[in-house]
Order: sequence, then C-alpha cells, then structure tokens
Amino acid sequence: MTSAERREQLIEVARSLFAERGFEGTAIEEVASRAGVSKPIVYEHFGGKEGLYAVVVDREVRQLLDMMRTSLTAGHPRDLLEQAALALLDYIENSSDGFRILVRDSPIGSESGSFVSIIGDIASRVEHILDEEFRSRGFDTKFAPMYSQMLVGMVGTTGQWWLDARKPGKHEVAAHLVNLAWCGLSGLKSEPTLRTQGSS
Repeated sequence: MTSAERREQLIEVARSLFAERGFEGTAIEEVASRAGVSKPIVYEHFGGKEGLYAVVVDREVRQLLDMMRTSLTAGHPRDLLEQAALALLDYIENSSDGFRILVRDSPIGSESGSFVSIIGDIASRVEHILDEEFRSRGFDTKFAPMYSQMLVGMVGTTGQWWLDARKPGKHEVAAHLVNLAWCGLSGLKSEPTLRTQGSS
C-alpha cells in the first residue's frame, strides 16, 4: 500500500470510529488495530488523534458545503429554501456517518468544523437571498442575518432529528420544513408539497 493509500485507509477507519463513538470514545490504538498498522504509522500521518479528527471533519464540511452550493440554483427564494433543505437531507441520507461526526461538539477547542460553525457558514451564504426578499417587501434589511440564522438553524436541527428517525421520507420532511419557513404557523397548509420536486 502506498503512503497515500494508507492515509486514505486511516481516514476511512477513523471516520467510522468517530461516527460510532465520538472523539473522546475513539483511541488511536483502535484506529491502528482496525487498519492493521502500528500506532506510530497513524502518528506519522496525522500527528495524533486531533490531527486525524481535523482531517475527517474538514472533508465532511467540504462535502456538505459543496452539496449546498451546487443545489442552490433556483431564483425564487422559496425554491432556494426547498433546495437547501433537500441538500442537507440528501447529505444526511448519503453520508450519515459524516453528519454524526459534524453534529458532535468539536473536541479540539475550536469553533471551526463544528456544526454550529457550519450552520453559520450556510446562513451567511443565504443571507443575501433574504436581504433581497426583505428589500422587495419594504422590510428592514438589518434583520435579514437574524432570519437567515433562524431558517438554516431550523433546517439543521430538523436534520439532526431525521438522522435517526428517517420517517417521514426526505421529500415530505423538506415539504413540511418549507411549509413552516415560508408560510409561518398562521399560513400552514394541511398537505404541503415541494414546488421544485413535483409530487415525488
């Protein structure tokens, strides 16, 4: 196995362990044992558990943000909200281990890579959408950053719940998220649907 292949193997083994047991519950000894190498090999590649964890988290953050960026294609704010909700649920469905890692508190004393910082980053990316919507309705745009945090936070915490629940289905969860976010409690529809996904 080449050095690069070994590094990838160690990352995958550690990713699985961090998802299963968290940072504190994962030991370098077990990473090494599952990979069939000695502890010094792991230290040689990553310098320690913190370095290995940082690489795993960085990859997951990049994957989630890439999915968010590529999904936000529609021009209408409601369609963008639908796409953002579905992108997060897609990530949870396709990368459950990665999402489990991201929703844990960062053990290395840094906000970077924590779920809170990821949600903040996504919120700042959609803030301009709300700013434009507020402006077009004559609302004070100084509140747009706060509303973007609320909207993205709602999607994020629903995603945490759906990680284990998995029912109802992804499209139905997204439709209800958008229903609440777009219509508010006073305008909820009894049977919401997604405009961008048809009836699926």
